[in-house]
Amino acid sequence: MIAMLGMYDMPAIQPAVNRYWDAIRSRLGYGPETLTRDMDYFEMWLSPELLLGQTCGLPYRSRLHDKVQKIATPDYGLPGCPPGHYKSYIVVRADEAGEKTEDFEGARFVFNESVSQSGWAGPLTLLNGKGVRFSSYEGTGAHVNSVHAIAEGRADIAGIDALTWALLSAHDPATAALKIIDETPPTPGLPYITAPGNDVAALHAAIEGAIESLSDEDRATLHLKGLIQIDTATYLDVPTPERA
Repeated sequence: MIAMLGMYDMPAIQPAVNRYWDAIRSRLGYGPETLTRDMDYFEMWLSPELLLGQTCGLPYRSRLHDKVQKIATPDYGLPGCPPGHYKSYIVVRADEAGEKTEDFEGARFVFNESVSQSGWAGPLTLLNGKGVRFSSYEGTGAHVNSVHAIAEGRADIAGIDALTWALLSAHDPATAALKIIDETPPTPGLPYITAPGNDVAALHAAIEGAIESLSDEDRATLHLKGLIQIDTATYLDVPTPERA
């Protein structure tokens, strides 16, 4: 069996993520002893061995919703978002004169992955709607890489998942070189999923109990508030932009 919680599994918080998984496994009564951290996401998401994974809204609606079971969506208590939802911050270097997205026409846009709601679909839906076009679009492979590319002057603007931004702000000094100039509307957050045939009710109960059992420190580190049920149709209604 595979358990992989890689969406927010940055090194600084991995001890808390490990304790979270231990608490889930203890309540479930089975599962791998350790989390997988070295597997391709789509290989993991589509594996018949997947016990617990977390996916982004864009791959869920575009490729996964009819091939996996959705368990629930974690609520991270993000400001300005309904429970179980998230958004992206549009960030640029702090020393830039521009203060709104329209000031960055022709800038160099970077994104983590083209299958990302928070780094690609959400920001481009917002920016295309405002008529902002960029001189280049470059994938960096991760939000943290996009933050560093802007801080180091190799790029100008990006959309960063609001929870990732909070985590990086606590653990990566590169965020101090950036400023937020806009944000996307909230969309449904990153759901927990499992392979067809697994016991969704048991997984839901184990995850819910694990969140409640976490120490105050671990719950704060992971920003976990609880689990929310969001209809699949709500995920499927989120727009996916074409590149401008």
